[in-house]
Amino acid sequence: MQDIERHIIASTATVKMAIEGLDRLSGDTMTLIVTDATHRPVGTVTDGDVRRALIRGVGLDGNVGEVMNRSFRSVNVSRVDVTFIRDMRAAGIGLLPVIDDSGRLVKIVDLHKVHSLLPLSALIMAGGKGERLRPMTLTTPKPLLPIEGKAIIDYNVEALAAVGVDEVVVSTAYLAEQLDEHFAKPVAGIKVQTIREETPRGTIGALADALPMLSNDTILVMNSDLLTDIQLDEMYIRHSQEEADITVAAIPYTVSVPYAILSTEGSRITSLQEKPTYSLYANGGIYMISKAAAAMVPSDRRYDATDLIDDALARGLKVVYFPINGTWIDVGTPADFRHAADIMKYHGRKSK
Repeated sequence: MQDIERHIIASTATVKMAIEGLDRLSGDTMTLIVTDATHRPVGTVTDGDVRRALIRGVGLDGNVGEVMNRSFRSVNVSRVDVTFIRDMRAAGIGLLPVIDDSGRLVKIVDLHKVHSLLPLSALIMAGGKGERLRPMTLTTPKPLLPIEGKAIIDYNVEALAAVGVDEVVVSTAYLAEQLDEHFAKPVAGIKVQTIREETPRGTIGALADALPMLSNDTILVMNSDLLTDIQLDEMYIRHSQEEADITVAAIPYTVSVPYAILSTEGSRITSLQEKPTYSLYANGGIYMISKAAAAMVPSDRRYDATDLIDDALARGLKVVYFPINGTWIDVGTPADFRHAADIMKYHGRKSK
């Protein structure tokens, strides 16, 4: 999010004051939000707006209202339209005012830094022992293993922050004290809460305990040992448009059979396919779940994400998938760890 005051100018200000305000934003998104006496946004000002006004003959002592663009767009904090935000970002909009139901400015989102404002709460599952990564995990929980100088789990917290998610709970068990200490300070501006599994609860059982801590109607649950560039805003749009109870992130998976496969009817062969390839989808360990579906998770026994999906299907709930088109690494083995390090090293060079 933004330092909101730097980008606000009063509607009573002069053109000169607007120029000075823009100058102070050098190196940042150079846009000012003009607000009236009741803190309601009434326009925006950029360098281009000022130049065009000066060409028209507006003086430095003129009112900022003679400069500002009144055709600005905003988003309501209680009715976030994720598709609208995506379209604004694609159109090159820099700052997006966020207003409350009375039209007053609540915050300002810099769409160059925060891609969306997803109305999600998140639960990151971080209780596993990481036994396949021993000896690295003998004294360090897998989510805190560093890749390119950053804990694995922090990549996921940063990805959540980048789409406007600021309510994050981490479920811990193995070496839980280290995770508690790690999240004693905010990560990516988020004050992460931790909740401990006293007994093994499966891949989603902790959701029952975390549910009272999660305020949004849709909950993102993900494994802590994933490195992925999944487009969470697009996944949320699909979840909403489908009116799904559960959306499962899916990994494309290809199976090649090295033999000729027979199609049969009874004892007869009806066709033969030489060395076919089948395109399938595998569970990617990332879920968007309605609160109603999340409430199905029992609090008194082990329960896996596959159990929740099976139970949801048995009750006639709508379960859909969202294909991941990009990087997805489950850091489960030393080979996976080395591969993840190579990938993040490349991403680090790209971002510079």
